Amino acid sequence: MPENRTPNLLLAAVIDEVGITYHALACEIRAVAAEAGQRLGTAPSTISAWVAGAAPAGRTALYIAEALSRKARRTVTLTEIGLRCAGTGETMAANPLVTAAEYGRAVLLRRREFLDSAFTQAAAALPVAYDHEAAARTLAAARTQGRVGASEVTAVRQLTEHFRTVDDRLGGGHGLTTVTAYLTDTVNPMLRARFPSETLRRDAFAAAAQLACLTGWKLHDLGRDGASQKFYHLAYQLACEADPHGLAAWMMRALTHQALDLNQPGSSAELAEEAGRRASGHVDRQTEALLLVTCARAHGTAGETGRAARALLAAEDAAADTRDPVSPYAAGSGPVAATVASHTAKTLTAMNDHPAAERHYRTALAGRAPGRYQRGHGLTLINLGRSVAAQHRYEESVTLWGRALDVMDGVISHRGRQEIKTIRSAAAGYQQRGVTGAGHLRRQATVLLRATA
Repeated sequence: MPENRTPNLLLAAVIDEVGITYHALACEIRAVAAEAGQRLGTAPSTISAWVAGAAPAGRTALYIAEALSRKARRTVTLTEIGLRCAGTGETMAANPLVTAAEYGRAVLLRRREFLDSAFTQAAAALPVAYDHEAAARTLAAARTQGRVGASEVTAVRQLTEHFRTVDDRLGGGHGLTTVTAYLTDTVNPMLRARFPSETLRRDAFAAAAQLACLTGWKLHDLGRDGASQKFYHLAYQLACEADPHGLAAWMMRALTHQALDLNQPGSSAELAEEAGRRASGHVDRQTEALLLVTCARAHGTAGETGRAARALLAAEDAAADTRDPVSPYAAGSGPVAATVASHTAKTLTAMNDHPAAERHYRTALAGRAPGRYQRGHGLTLINLGRSVAAQHRYEESVTLWGRALDVMDGVISHRGRQEIKTIRSAAAGYQQRGVTGAGHLRRQATVLLRATA
């Protein structure tokens, strides 16, 4: 009995808009697939079947979107043509520009299936096996727009730094749609342009990668970790086109920290080690220190104390070498010494060395101005209070947590909100035991949670 299908009117409409015949479109789809290393037998009859409602197999939907994008001279998303990329499992698409448009629209339109998607350990390690060459061939053939100069790339960098500064002060919930719209509507189309030099083209992809990473970070801070993970993957793909060594390793670091923050380490140690291997000899020593301390944290979380200790010592040595300026993408995370101290403290906490963790948290606090790094300052105060409480100095922890709540007031952060809930719970227990200031702390946390509800 023939299968009942609903005609794909969206796909038909875009084909009609582009004004391409089924024969020409079939040829273009086969060419796009070949660039990605896949041989297809797409024919005009195949396209007729898709328009009639048949689902393309495997990654073919991505090739259809890219073929139409080239002919339309704009980015055509899978949603726009009524398709999904079926049968690929946990993979990264061959063309990150189509992916960027798809993800951006999902955020801007607040699509629940995207924003509520789950973080998966299996997907965290995808960069290790990513085929950059296939994507590079696809991207090289996608240069269909006009020319872009250095001023446009500089503007992307400057705006990304501005967005990052605001994020540090006000949290991931502030300006998410603005950042996403800029990435989707301005930066992503720019990457299809022709550049006067390969150096400038790489600079443009590097700037886009950092903006995509910031978007992923903001989603992570809001607790949208499945969506965040997807943007981190996108940032990694864009980074590979710009710098498959240092910048790509930096994006692997972001994926590692996300998994560790979520207490889902999985293959974090493998990912962190691979990031260090790729960056070795291609980055300055301070950037290397940030990658090394990530390795230490991953090993510490996995209970591999020997490896963690060796990585901490290596990170400390690297951070002390300031002969070369730190790379711009690493500098965006704040003062290197303070960042290394913070992650050293988290590593030591995982290893149950709370006195040592306390010392490093205090170093991290001293190295970051609370006004410039408001969210980071508040979260570090919370972690410091936790280390102090683990040493049974409860009144001191109450004081530290009170300071943290003052700092976090006005910051839109799901991570911060979860920490405030933990503080309120701990304060309630301390209040029952008569710890000085615990009652006031509990009330302070309650008021702040109501204000951010």
